[in-house]
Amino acid sequence: MMALGSGIYVAHSVAFRSELQRMAPDHIGSSTSSRQRDIVFIVNPLGANGRTGKEWRKLVPYLRSRLGKDCNICESITSGPCHAIDITREAIREGADAVIAVGGDGTLHEVVNGFFWAGKPVVSQVKDSTRSRSTALGLIPLGTGSDFARTFEWKNDPHEAIERVARGLRSSIDVGVITGEDCDHHYFINVADVHLSAKAGFYASRYKRFGNLCYIIGALQAFIGHQNQDLRIRFNDGPWETCSEVTALCIGNAKYFGGGMKITPNADPFSRNLEVVILQNFKWYDFVLKLHRLYSGTHLSVKNVSDRSVLSIEVEDISGKGGIYIQSDGEHLGFLPKKISVLPAAIEMIL
Repeated sequence: MMALGSGIYVAHSVAFRSELQRMAPDHIGSSTSSRQRDIVFIVNPLGANGRTGKEWRKLVPYLRSRLGKDCNICESITSGPCHAIDITREAIREGADAVIAVGGDGTLHEVVNGFFWAGKPVVSQVKDSTRSRSTALGLIPLGTGSDFARTFEWKNDPHEAIERVARGLRSSIDVGVITGEDCDHHYFINVADVHLSAKAGFYASRYKRFGNLCYIIGALQAFIGHQNQDLRIRFNDGPWETCSEVTALCIGNAKYFGGGMKITPNADPFSRNLEVVILQNFKWYDFVLKLHRLYSGTHLSVKNVSDRSVLSIEVEDISGKGGIYIQSDGEHLGFLPKKISVLPAAIEMIL
């Protein structure tokens, strides 16, 4: 268990092990309340081929200087399969002011899922008359992709991110939720996608050691044996329609995926809608010729590309053969059928 007091906590999230450090400063930097803030930093030290852990250790002195002085650090090790999702839920239940994901889109994705349990938001179980706000989400981008940060035009500068945390300014943002035949709920904050791009993401995850080059390798591998597919789609619980020769279908709460590709350029995590972009009947050479437009976000006027704003979308495989990939925030979620919906203003985020 993680006992929260007044201070800052750092949870190192690794497979089958999490390390918890408590920093108990005399005071925390600027806040809207005289009450000290409890802040949990979730770090994957193995992220970006170990670079995240190395960069984090360099950041700790600066973090202390901005968020508190005279920090007393003690470390405890929790055994068992404790991951970022579990640590986030525990922190929220114990009244943390904020949970900060330190890393890339994968770490952020896990932390976002920790804000929910059994289809509902996790809430604090602490009775505190001075506490009037819910736990906020924060991000210090240190990962391979950090695509979500691009929507806000944040630089990949952890010192700048720490300044955001120190200021503590919040705004409510939307979150996407994905449900399937198993009735499980899976949440995403950036982009969910179906078919070729999701398959490419599945393969790219095997090559993270190559940095952003992993996305190119994944795409090349996904093209081998790829066939466009007819899909059944329903928007906003309306009538079903057939969408022919689908190459990729992307649902954006934010704008970027795949290492900087502006795939859903009109997506806005404050809009209370999701943007759906559908690529149909694309061949391998279409990607070669139009790749620059996909990265710049100018592809919506290209032939066989369509987009629309939705509250929800359901997608099924007409062939019934299965094997149509779906992923969200770069994490493989299995296969169709799935329903993707927006949860308006679901999380407060430090911006």
